[in-house]
Amino acid sequence: MEPARMSRHRSYQAGMRMLDKIARHFNFQEKALGLHARRNEVIASNIANADTPNYKAVDFDFAKAMKSALAGDSRSSLALSQTDNRHLAGKQTQQGTDGVEVEYRQAVQPSIDGNTVDMDVERSAFMDNSLRYQSTLTFLNRRISGLSDAIKGQ
Repeated sequence: MEPARMSRHRSYQAGMRMLDKIARHFNFQEKALGLHARRNEVIASNIANADTPNYKAVDFDFAKAMKSALAGDSRSSLALSQTDNRHLAGKQTQQGTDGVEVEYRQAVQPSIDGNTVDMDVERSAFMDNSLRYQSTLTFLNRRISGLSDAIKGQ
């Protein structure tokens, strides 16, 4: 192979490695955003059912779900189920955001009607998760802006 052609080939390979690194990074952020969005849906469903008798609050372990999502586990186990026909149905799982089972939250002080939603816990979890979603989105936007500036030569 002639030297100029070898040089182009090496540059091409280096460029592909760089694109792979960028793609892996964005894949991580995409999965994190998806899981944060999904967790907000789960928590919102709990809040919406706060006055539903016998409703059991659910949640999932974000770190466990993220690890599973990055490993490529595609079990659709984040789907919410209605344990009573008066419960609001949760949104079905989104592609790429599943991976762990939604678990019932243990109530600190269950109500007389059997509902285990603790509004203080739900509000706190919702705010924490929303802040994490927003910070991930901000980080991602800044990363994209930086890459765009680098491509433009700014």
